[in-house]
Amino acid sequence: MNEKSNKLMRPVREYFKQNWGILAALVAMCLFFSIFGSNFLTRTNIVNLLRTCATNCYLAIGVQMAIILAGIDLTGGALAALTGVVCVMTFENAGLPIWAGIIVGVLIGVIIGMANGAIITYTGIHPFVVTLAMQSICRGTAYLLANGSPVTTQNRSFGAFGTGSLGPIPLPVVYMTIFLILDFFLLNKTRTGRHIYAVGGNETSARFSGININKIKILVWTISGAMAGFCGVVLAARLSSGQPSTGEGYETDAIAAAVLGGTSFFGGTGSVGGLIIGVLIIGLISNGLNLMHVNSYWQYVLKGIIIIAAVYVDMLKQKRQNAAK
Repeated sequence: MNEKSNKLMRPVREYFKQNWGILAALVAMCLFFSIFGSNFLTRTNIVNLLRTCATNCYLAIGVQMAIILAGIDLTGGALAALTGVVCVMTFENAGLPIWAGIIVGVLIGVIIGMANGAIITYTGIHPFVVTLAMQSICRGTAYLLANGSPVTTQNRSFGAFGTGSLGPIPLPVVYMTIFLILDFFLLNKTRTGRHIYAVGGNETSARFSGININKIKILVWTISGAMAGFCGVVLAARLSSGQPSTGEGYETDAIAAAVLGGTSFFGGTGSVGGLIIGVLIIGLISNGLNLMHVNSYWQYVLKGIIIIAAVYVDMLKQKRQNAAK
């Protein structure tokens, strides 16, 4: 019985060993904001915090996979804006059912993500350039479709999709939990997940091992696009409108959450547990500083510093690993 318990607890101990630093940072931030941030521990604030974390988490799941492949996805925020606009226009202007609008919005994300993956795979252009260009395309298309103004809706059923609750738990948090569980099983319990890590760790070795590199790359950016599409639909439901200006800077938060959670820009490394902590820390920064009435512009400064620091720590780890070999 003891041997069985030790076997079950070994992954948990290993996880805490690998992530003790960011776990300590998370606990310290919670203590700090609970002392200096007014109303931090209230139910209303916790719900708002979780809603914010959920929005970031949708994008971060896809971004993390792209980074595991030693790539990047900068399309998230702009793509969320585009899918939100298209979603609302589908049932407000075209007269289709709400569920059709939601599906169309997510499908737009899938198509754009697949296009990103195909361009990256078959042209050899770096993911940074491809997704940066697609970011501009998506943002411009959103403004063109909406004529530069929000596309509003008064449909309460659609609004409930982003603002409703399952008991005390907000629906966006329920969606987030489901996606995190699916993400965990994909990366840790399937052959595809092992292939994603293998390609990110060493693409040449993965190719000689018989892994379909092209398929894995297109799949990862397609998933990232789908998550951005879903994020856009939820945002539109929360705002009761598709806004072409929404989502600005969201990709920065997603990248920060991923690298804070231990996902290496060198590829081949990243965990769902680490991603959850990263998402919570980024959410806490925004939430806590707002409660302390700190100028919101400082949030951008702090997040930029966090990304640089996290990448630098990752570089030091990589150097130590290379030296050990």
